Amino acid sequence: MKVALVHYWLVTMRGGERVLQAMAELYPEADIYAHVIDMKMAEREFPGHKLYETFISRLPFAKKLYQKYLPLMPMALEQIDFSKYDLVISSESGPAKGIVVPPGVKHICYCHSPMRYAWDMYHDYRRSSGFVTRLLMPFLMHRIRIWDALSSMRVDKFIANSNFVAQRISKFYRREATVIHPPVSMADFSISKDISDYYLMLGQLVPYKRADLAVDAFNQSGKKLIIVGEGSELKKLQKISKSNITFLGRQSFANIQKLYSECQALIFPGVEDFGIVPLEAMASGRPVIALAKGGALETVIDGKTGFFFSDSTVESLNGAVERYERCSAVLVPDDIRAHANTFSVEVFKKNIQEFIQHS
Repeated sequence: MKVALVHYWLVTMRGGERVLQAMAELYPEADIYAHVIDMKMAEREFPGHKLYETFISRLPFAKKLYQKYLPLMPMALEQIDFSKYDLVISSESGPAKGIVVPPGVKHICYCHSPMRYAWDMYHDYRRSSGFVTRLLMPFLMHRIRIWDALSSMRVDKFIANSNFVAQRISKFYRREATVIHPPVSMADFSISKDISDYYLMLGQLVPYKRADLAVDAFNQSGKKLIIVGEGSELKKLQKISKSNITFLGRQSFANIQKLYSECQALIFPGVEDFGIVPLEAMASGRPVIALAKGGALETVIDGKTGFFFSDSTVESLNGAVERYERCSAVLVPDDIRAHANTFSVEVFKKNIQEFIQHS
């Protein structure tokens, strides 16, 4: 069976790219398409696969400013000829599913999320954008929404990465989706006997991740917090943080592994579609303190692998931290890691394979 994998852009190895990597391992001869590809990185992470870019990659400064070319991406996708394939799997959280495949070619979309900036988080993104972007967004997003909804009709079957995303697919596309959770690479993480005194937050520092809530809470409590990541919120957060909060910026994977395994707990204050970071912490045997919304409800078990806080307030988050400190003895690192193992790469591949066989 001739297979093609379509991803939005392939410039980093984050959660969506790890899903793509697992699917590429299932189909070692599959061709991979994306708007923009960091070829050096991709050749290392996807050995043996042929890699193809759309015309977006040839536009000025595309390697860095690819997201600015969003209005052209639908046209770019529609120029790809998939007539030689039997199966096309699109990996979607930006424009990827809008490909056109001929009759007889099956198109399955693994949806990490309908485009947040076009749908339910549109107003959040617009508020945090610069003046020019804020001015243009109503016109651009109106057209993107029309195309995005119509292009969902080109998909034969949807897979959602969480029940939360399946609900959003139903809301915005009026389509049903089968839930197959993304994988965590268990071999990359291990339990440490040396646990330090810091809490950890890791991720892109953008508004919806709610690092500001974590900063406000730890400013009040005085407990030690380490924040790993970069983004538009970094400078603002640094200005309001007290000395007990440390910003490490981008870190090597080896340092991230160590930070996961030695932290008191991971702080996860945003609403995520799924969220691979909590699973990576749990694969390291460490608990997660998470907002009780979104994908975290599908990965964290309250009182066993972490604790939830119900409201996006300083009081609620600090209350959950205090609950953890009172009850930490009941959380067993081996049990936490065993739970993460139910989301392993092997489980993911098995579920994907069974879904495609029965589609």
